[in-house]
Order: sequence, then C-alpha cells, then structure tokens
Amino acid sequence: RKTKKKEGDDKCAQRTFSNVFFDFEQMQIQDCKEAFTLIDHNRDGFIDKEDLKDTYASLGKTNVKDEELESMLKEASGPINFTMFLNLFGEKLSGTDPKETLLTAFKIFDLEGKEHMNKD
Repeated sequence: RKTKKKEGDDKCAQRTFSNVFFDFEQMQIQDCKEAFTLIDHNRDGFIDKEDLKDTYASLGKTNVKDEELESMLKEASGPINFTMFLNLFGEKLSGTDPKETLLTAFKIFDLEGKEHMNKD
C-alpha cells in the first residue's frame, strides 16, 4: 500500500548534522576519529568506563580509580559516541588560541632558538 506523500515531508527526511563538524577542519576530524577508534576498545561505537580502563592499561597505567573514570564520563551530557567526543573536544579547545599564535608566543621565550623550553 502506498501512502500519499505530504508536501514538506522531504525536509523532515533530510539528515540533520551536528554543528560540531563545522567547528573543526577535516584533518582535525580525522585525527579525532582515529583517537576515538583507539579508545573504543570493544568497537561498539561508544566510549564507556571499560574502554577508558583498557586505554589506560595500554598506556601502562593500571591503577586508575573508578571515580576518576566516572568523573571523565560525567563531562558528557550522554553516552559518548563520536559526535559527543567531538563536542567534548570542542568544549576543551574553545578559548584556546590558534596554533600559529601559540607558536609565536613560545618563540618569544625560546631565546636560543632550540625549539624547546625549560620549565625554569
């Protein structure tokens, strides 16, 4: 049975994309996707506490407290899929200066041109 298509139904059927994808350059999105894939150990498309534990373990840190992991997860307003992951990165990066500005600022302190600085 066919149903008659109502005017305007096409607009409802269009997929809506999150604005977060417009906040990043394509290369940044690719880098974030790679990071997300590395963290999502069980490959279910979401980052959960077990994924975080596994990630820390792969970095040699096996004594991370559950409270710390839960605190990380609570930074998100819901389950952490890739879009939420990008949103979290966007929030962390908002207010930071562009890469060129930061490099220029560090060059001011790199008096000897060694491309590194001591904490002193």
